[in-house]
Amino acid sequence: MRTHDVGTHSTLNPQRSLWRLISAVSAVSALIVVTPAQTRPRARDLGIAPGIHPTGTLNAITDVEGVRVGQTTMIEGDRVRTGVTAIVPHGGNVFQDKVAGAVFVGNAFGKLAGSTQVNELGTIETPIVLTNTLSVGTAVDALVRYTLGQPGNEQVRSVNALVGETNDGGLNDIRGLHVTRDHVLDAIRNAKTGPVAEGTVGAGTGTVTYGWKGGIGTSSRRLAQDRPPAGAGRGEPVEPRGGYTVGVLAQTNFGGNLTIAGVPIFRSLQPPRARGAAANDNGDGSCMLVVATDAPLDARDLRRLAARAIFGLARTGSSYSNGSGDFAIAFSTSPQMRSRFNETAARAHVILPTDATSPLFEAALEATEEAVYNALFQATTVRSANGSAEAIPIDTVRELLKK
Repeated sequence: MRTHDVGTHSTLNPQRSLWRLISAVSAVSALIVVTPAQTRPRARDLGIAPGIHPTGTLNAITDVEGVRVGQTTMIEGDRVRTGVTAIVPHGGNVFQDKVAGAVFVGNAFGKLAGSTQVNELGTIETPIVLTNTLSVGTAVDALVRYTLGQPGNEQVRSVNALVGETNDGGLNDIRGLHVTRDHVLDAIRNAKTGPVAEGTVGAGTGTVTYGWKGGIGTSSRRLAQDRPPAGAGRGEPVEPRGGYTVGVLAQTNFGGNLTIAGVPIFRSLQPPRARGAAANDNGDGSCMLVVATDAPLDARDLRRLAARAIFGLARTGSSYSNGSGDFAIAFSTSPQMRSRFNETAARAHVILPTDATSPLFEAALEATEEAVYNALFQATTVRSANGSAEAIPIDTVRELLKK
C-alpha cells in the first residue's frame, strides 16, 4: 500500500505548521476506511460452499501448481484508489514456453488487449495483467518491456501482451493515470505461489460490486481422481484419470441483483446510496475472470471452460448489462499443451477428450461463484474524494442466510 506524505510548509510558526499537518493527515484518514482483512471472513467461514467439488488446499487460483499472483495496491491521498494484479502461468519464461489459452467474451463493453491473437493462435505468451481502464496502455508497455528483458528473449521482435481491465473511476481518480510501468513490473516480479490477498487489493482496490465494495476474489476446485475400469489397459498399467484442479481469480466491478447461495439477498439488503461518482444504479461495470487448470485442454476446450466462468456470474445475480464488460481468460499449465517459441517439428500431445470436460466445466462454475463472494466479503469500505463504497455487512448477510 502506498500513501503520499501530507505536509505543509511554513517558516513563521512551527506550532501552527504542526497543527496544519495533523489536520491534513486527519482529513485524509477520514477518507480512507480500511477494515483489517483478517477480521472479515471468506465465504466458507459463513458456511457458503457452492457446488459439490472440494476446494484445493488454499481455495485459490494458486492451487493450480506453478501459478503465481502478484499485486500492487495504490491508496494515495484522497483520490487514488487503484492497483494492479498479475497472474503468472508458470515459473519459467512464458514467452519461450507458451501456455495453451483462450478468451471468452460475455459482453465486449471493455478492453482486453491481446485477446485476438490468443484466440487466433490458442496460446498465451506473457503474464496476465489486470488494472483499471485507462491504464491498459501502461500495462501493455510494462509487459512488453518485461518480456523483452527476460533471458533468452534477446531476438524477440513481437510480444502479445495480455491485459484486462475494469473501470474504477467511481472511487479512483482514473483520469490522473496514476498507474506507472513500475507498478505493473512490481506486481509481476513479486508474484508468488501461496495464499492470495482478496478484497480491496490490487486491481480490485477501487471496484464496486452490486453497489457494495468489490475487489479481488479467488477460489478453486479439486476434482476426484477416477480409477480406470478393469482391463482398460489390456494387461498394461493404466494411470488414474482426473484429479485435476481448476482455479479462478475474479476482478469484480459489476451490478445486478445480489444472490448468495441461492438466497435473494437484494430483496432484504441494499447498499446505502453511494456518494458521488461511485453510484452505479444501472448495473453497469465489468468483471475480469482468469481461469487456470492443470488439465491438458486445448484452446477449443479452454474457451468452453472460460465460458462457464462467465456463466457462473449468473449464480451471483449478475445482470450482464449493456455497459458491463464481462471477459474470461482460461489457460492450461499442462506441459503437454505448451508451445515453444520457434518450434516447427511435430510432436505428440496428450489432450483430454471432450467427453471428459464436464467436471471441469462444473468446477469453473462453482469456483467463479465462490470467488465473487470472497471478493465481496473480504472487501473493506473505501471512501475518497471521488465517491464511496461500503463493505457489505457480514452480520446482516449471516442472518439473512439463516432465514
